[in-house]
Amino acid sequence: MDTPKTPPQKSHGRKTIRPTLKPRELMESAPDLARAWKAQVITLLPDAFPGILGESLTGRALKDGLWQLETIALREFGEGKHRNVDDTPAGGGAGMVLRPDIMAAAIDHARARIQPAAPLVYLSPRGRPFTQAIAQDLAQGPGVSLICGRFEGLDQRVIDHYRIAEISLGDFVLTGGEIAAQAVIDATIRLLPGVLGNEASTEEESFSDGLLEHPQYTRPAEWRGQKIPDVLMSGHHGEIAKWRRAQSEGLTRQRRPDLWAAHHPKPNSD
Repeated sequence: MDTPKTPPQKSHGRKTIRPTLKPRELMESAPDLARAWKAQVITLLPDAFPGILGESLTGRALKDGLWQLETIALREFGEGKHRNVDDTPAGGGAGMVLRPDIMAAAIDHARARIQPAAPLVYLSPRGRPFTQAIAQDLAQGPGVSLICGRFEGLDQRVIDHYRIAEISLGDFVLTGGEIAAQAVIDATIRLLPGVLGNEASTEEESFSDGLLEHPQYTRPAEWRGQKIPDVLMSGHHGEIAKWRRAQSEGLTRQRRPDLWAAHHPKPNSD
C-alpha cells in the first residue's frame, strides 16, 4: 500500500508573523492578513465588535479577508485587582479620565501590530468633522488605529505625545467612541475594492463630488398615484445625467447651504 504523500508546504501566503513580548491572551486569535486593510480598535468594550460591521456587505468582506478587525481590550492593560484604567481629573471636576500610562501601553501594543503608515485616531466630539474625503483617504492606506474614549475623555498628554488625530461624527456627545468607531470603519470599508461589487456605485452617491445624491426610483413605475419621472424612463442617458445633476444641486442648495457654498463659491467682487 502506497504511503500518502504529505502536501508540500507553501513558501508564501497571506499570513504574516510578528514577534511580541505580550502574553498570548492579549493577542487576537485571528492571524494578520498581508495586504488586507486593517482596523484596530482600542476599547473598554471589545465585545461590542464587530457589531453591525459583521453583517451584510462589510461582514462578508470581513469573512473574505478583504479587511481585518482587531480589538485591543484597554482593561487588559489596567492596574490592580480590578484593572483600573482611569482616575479623577486634575484640578477637580466630575467624572473620570483615562490614564496616560494605561492608554500608552495599549497604543504601543497596537502600533507594533499595524503598518506605521496607518493613522492613529481618537474619536472625540472636539475633533474635526468626519467626512467622505477622510474615509477615502483612510481607504487608500493600510488601515487605521482607533481609540474609543470613555468617561470624561483621555489625558491630553497622550494625545500630544503620539500626535493623535481627533475625529468627530458631529456636534453631539456619545457615551463612548465605539459607535463612532463602527461608523468610521463602515464608511471606509465600503470604499475598498471588491466590497460593494459595483465600484461605480460609490461615484454618484452623496458627498462623492461635494453634493447630495439625487433622488432614486425603482419599480413599480407608478405607486399610489406617483410616477417615476419621465426622463428616467426615456433611455436618454445624457438627459438622465443632466436631470440627476440638477436634482443634486437643488437638494444641496436647499438642505445643505454649507456644502453648496463650498461647491459653488461666490465670485470675488473685486
